[in-house]
Amino acid sequence: MTRVRARYQDPEGRRHGGMPTYAWRMAPEGLATRRQLRARGLRPAGQQPVGQVMWGSRRRGRPPRVAYLYRVDLARRVRPMTAGRWRSVAAAMRARRTCPTCRIDAGYVIPTSLGACVPCATGPDTHPPDDYTQ
Repeated sequence: MTRVRARYQDPEGRRHGGMPTYAWRMAPEGLATRRQLRARGLRPAGQQPVGQVMWGSRRRGRPPRVAYLYRVDLARRVRPMTAGRWRSVAAAMRARRTCPTCRIDAGYVIPTSLGACVPCATGPDTHPPDDYTQ
């Protein structure tokens, strides 16, 4: 094991606040990150992390990156999307596309930096006519 990896290897958690810590690709079997659980069709199901994986950032001077580990045996299947959930996701996306100024569906997600659709944010002469419907 290289010196860099050895710096993050702490299975007892003495150096990292009591949390068992492993170097990149050195976590024991039975533990997985959120992404690894999702790839298996699982979710943490409310359990607290039991460990963490640490690795160095590619940029100098940045703190190490961390991914929390969860027990696979306590994970549960991902809940399927129901019709009601699909409706709520569609409504949320429609709200993100609707301009708060002119109330027109812009066809794209309104940038929060502008706070309105591009025509409303840039000026009145670029806005579509009043009889415009989408």
